[in-house]
Amino acid sequence: MEINVFKFCSGLRVLGYVMILLVAAIVGVSYYAVVSLTYGPLLLRGGFDSFLSFIIVIIFHVLLVLLLWSYIRVVLKDPGSVPENWRAVSGEESLEVGTSLAAAEDGFERRSRGGGYCIHCQNGKPPRCHHCSICQRCVLKMDHHCVWVVNCVGACNYKFFLLFLLYTFLETTMVTIVLLPSFINFFGEAKNHSSAAKSAIIFLAFVLNFAFALSLLCFVVMHASLLSSNTTSVEVHEKKGVVRWKYDLGRKKNFEQVFGTKKSLWLFPLFSEDDLEKIPALHGLEFPTRSDVDA
Repeated sequence: MEINVFKFCSGLRVLGYVMILLVAAIVGVSYYAVVSLTYGPLLLRGGFDSFLSFIIVIIFHVLLVLLLWSYIRVVLKDPGSVPENWRAVSGEESLEVGTSLAAAEDGFERRSRGGGYCIHCQNGKPPRCHHCSICQRCVLKMDHHCVWVVNCVGACNYKFFLLFLLYTFLETTMVTIVLLPSFINFFGEAKNHSSAAKSAIIFLAFVLNFAFALSLLCFVVMHASLLSSNTTSVEVHEKKGVVRWKYDLGRKKNFEQVFGTKKSLWLFPLFSEDDLEKIPALHGLEFPTRSDVDA
């Protein structure tokens, strides 16, 4: 009896929906602890405490909106699918559109030899494309499959994923800091039965956010390093033994390949129409290489 490993992997998608509920639960506990129990009541006291509480509550809500916005975008946005019957462009075809011989040879390396063929999808594979055994399809510029978002992270939603990481890290760090005084007083207040439930919720929110902040710090640093060299998580092993990664265009251009050139939209899960039109990498089918930049 044959065992289809890919069907087993696709079953892991169910875990992702549990993770969505977990994210919602953590957000709910954190909101209740910070806004309802700790700083919300201080807003009516007046004086410096009221002003400080107002600033904390505003920052908390701004980060929460950006976090949820980015999260919804990365969950719902298709990471990038290979067009049906996609095939690489050969050097001869590049010549037909009026390119020089040198440019055509470079185009062949980047778009034909850099691609491949997927035996599972029975379709061509553009450069930097990989097959996801969980989604059971090829994903353009695949970084990884994230169970937390029930989706692959690829060319079309990588920016949203990075923003989700950043804002989640900032939010959990902030919650950890603002709940620290209450956490320190937890053991003393726990003796008072009237405040035991309140202290327990604050304790839980602090521990959860502290744990997530520490773990997310590692992911933020890792993906910042990958972003600076224009590398995906699955491409790390491909770079071994390579003097200079061919997709590394320099930090500024590497950043723009993911976030676009419009600075006003860098911190939002959005792209300008101009960037979507002029930056092919955002669509995941074609990528400039160092030879293009140096030419």
